[in-house]
Parts: sequence; C-alpha cells; structure tokens
Amino acid sequence: MRRTALAAGFALASILAVPQLYARPAKLKAHPQAEAQTLDLSKQLIAFRSVRGEGNETGKALGVVKSALLAGGWGESDIEITPVDDTAYLIATWQGSDPALKPLVISGHMDVVEADPKDWTRDPFTPIVEDGILYGRGASDMKFDAALATSSLIELRRSGYKPKRTIILQFSGDEETTMKTSRIIAERLKNAELVINIDGGGGTFDEATGKPLYWTWQGAEKTYVDYELEVTNPGGHSSAPRPVNAIVQMSQALEKVGAYRFKAELSPLTKAYFEKAAQFEPDPVLAAAMRAFAANPKDEAALATLRANPAYVGKVGTTCVPTMIHGGHAQNALPQRVTANINCRVFPGHSREEIRDELAQVVGSSAIKVTDVSGGDTTSSPASSMRPDFIAAVETAMGQINPGLPVFPSQASGASDSMWYRALGVPSYGASPTFSKDSEDYAHGLNERVRLSNIQPGINYYLTLLTQLSK
Repeated sequence: MRRTALAAGFALASILAVPQLYARPAKLKAHPQAEAQTLDLSKQLIAFRSVRGEGNETGKALGVVKSALLAGGWGESDIEITPVDDTAYLIATWQGSDPALKPLVISGHMDVVEADPKDWTRDPFTPIVEDGILYGRGASDMKFDAALATSSLIELRRSGYKPKRTIILQFSGDEETTMKTSRIIAERLKNAELVINIDGGGGTFDEATGKPLYWTWQGAEKTYVDYELEVTNPGGHSSAPRPVNAIVQMSQALEKVGAYRFKAELSPLTKAYFEKAAQFEPDPVLAAAMRAFAANPKDEAALATLRANPAYVGKVGTTCVPTMIHGGHAQNALPQRVTANINCRVFPGHSREEIRDELAQVVGSSAIKVTDVSGGDTTSSPASSMRPDFIAAVETAMGQINPGLPVFPSQASGASDSMWYRALGVPSYGASPTFSKDSEDYAHGLNERVRLSNIQPGINYYLTLLTQLSK
C-alpha cells in the first residue's frame, strides 16, 4: 500500500565484498547469512512479473519463498501454496510449543502493480543495485519487505529459538487488485491472536542527513469505496433541446460533491499521530495546524490548512472525489445516460451504506441514483486497539536498532490486507521496519527503490519483535 535474480552461484562472500551497502551501527549484531539471503531473495522476487493477468508469475515467486523456508527447517507439510484464478497465496506454519495459544501471523503480499519498461530508467523486472539502492518493481511494495521478513524468520529458527506461540507467515497474491486471496487467507486465519502486516507502517529518513527521523506503526486504515452516480433521460434530437439534460444534471451533482466536506474526525490513533508528527513538520503553519487539530477537531482554521495540503487532507476525515465520467451516445443527440464514479476513502467507524446515503443527500436529486459499485473487493474495518503488548514489543524492537527514535501510531489513507483481518475482529498492525526518504517514495510509481541499509537493522528488529510476541 507501504515498499535480476542473482546468479545460481551467489555466495555469502559476494555480499560481504560490498560493505558500503551495509553501514552497520556498532551496536547492531551482524547476521551475515540472513543479510545475504535478504538481498538474494529480494532480487529473485523482483525478477518475477507477479502482475494480474496473462503471464502472472506470483506462484513462481511464492515457490522461491517456499524453497527458502524448506532449506531453513520447515517441512513440506508446513508450507502451502494454493492457486486461485491466475494467482496464488502462501501459508507457512512454524508450530509453537503451546497449542492453546492463538497464532501470531506475519502478513504480506507477493503481487505488484503493472510497470511499463518503456517508462522506466531501468527495466522494472530486472533488479539493479546502484549506490546502495535496490531498484525494481516491488522494491518498496513489497518484495524487499517479504524477503527481509522471510530471511529473519529463517534466522530466528537457525538460532535455535523455539516459539511458544505458533508463527504463521502468509503472502497473498492479489492485494493490489481484487484481494480475493486476501479475503480467503483472513477467513482461514481468523483465530489469530494478532497480525503483523509488513506492508504497512515504516520509518522516515532525514532528507539531508539520511539518518532515521521517526518510525510509525499503522493501526487503522480508511475504507476504499467506489460509488456510481447515474442519471437517465429519454434523450432526443439535439436540435430540440429540452429543459432537463442528463449531462447538465450530472455536472450540477458533481459540483456539489466536489464542494462538500465530510465531518472532520479524530481517533486515538490519529490524535497521537498529529501530536507527534507535528514535531517533524518543517512548515511552521502546518505544524501549528496539526497541533491545533489534535487539540480540537472543530478548529476551522486548522482544518482549512490541513485540507489544503495533499499530505494531510486524507487524515482528517472521509474524502470523496469524482474520478471518472461517461455520458452521451452521439454528437447530435441529447444524452440518454450519464454516469460518474465517486471514489471515497472512508474514516474508520462508518459503513459503506452510511456514506452512500450521505452522498445522496449531498447530490439532493431524485433523478440521480447513487450505487455502491465496489463489490466484494473492499470492506469496512474498525481500528485495531492500541494493545499494550504490541506497542511494548515494537517500541522495544525499534529502540534496540534506533535508540531514542520517536515511535508513534498512524492511520493509512489507502487499503491493505489488514482490513480483512480487522473486519473479522483480529487486530492487525502495519509494522514494517523499512525506512525511506519522502523524496524516494516511488511505490506504484516509476523507478521504485529501497535502500539496502535497511537490511541489518530490519533483521535485528524482526528477531526482537517476533521473539517478544511469540515467547
């Protein structure tokens, strides 16, 4: 929502021969095998075109993960790869010693969005490392994170650790599109104690120094919903205009939708976010607005400032915007049917039906039909609770790799697999250890990338986090 296969003879020495890629803080423990495997797996996974449609290679990418887990101590019966339509999903189980304890789930996805090689500086499905940065589709969203978590889990098992709580690693195969496998997995694992979604959360590097600035975990996300506005008319010859024109009616409705502002809202998660994130906002006007909104969500001046900024408008409440319009059937005929798509990102706590009804009131015309056209590809989900055990675990894990670094919660404006778990009552938390500069955030975009300096800290983070939550 958050981030060239190596030659067959790739060896540990090859990664150790390029120490500039791994600026290891003195206090961090080195895990050479896991570090080498993270880069190896990342490159192999990026090389697969795991894109929906003909030639989808998600299943092949999952096969690489399975092979790594088998070599790391998992049995054949512990790992399941299940084909679904043109994709597949993986569930791998590391059985804990206490079957009475609900499992800990590590959640991610293996599919990526489409990428046209003609538009990229480098081929999107040929992983390339330059100046300590790995380029390729999925580098930041989220094949690097998948490789990092997989390698860390293998390292934890290699160390002799025996979890008391069962640990399940799962990768869906269509998170970027229909989320069919996402729903299937969540239903199968709905008895989980909690979910660590490695496709959410993450840290920010300082633009000037490149040092970690702060890190957030994600406890909620807005619901993605599409509504269709439709107006129909008998039509007629354009030489004989009638008082009611479907295109005019739709344009009037869209103007109302565009001008409408849903109620501003604040949750415990977003309140904590605005209070903490304001400390790192370089624009003093925006920082003041963030603090004022956290103190009083009805502060109109603060709201006006935040809503005028693309980075914050989605954090203060539900948003709905027109994204597509279709109408008319001939240049010399009155329009018989006009439709428009309204894309909404709904603040947690509101149903799709509630927002549909509010849009109908905004439009204020019985001639325009408002229909939820999202189908089963999305669902409303509540915020995960601010669990003390989870918060303590991530703060401990992040504190060990970045002592004193500010850690605080956030809410995503986009959608992830977490919503399917949360809708079933399973708390899910975005908690990727990967950091990036804001200027290098190219997820879903051109020349996607991730800094390899994330590898060693990320492994140390996972070893601590997974131990804390499964012991």
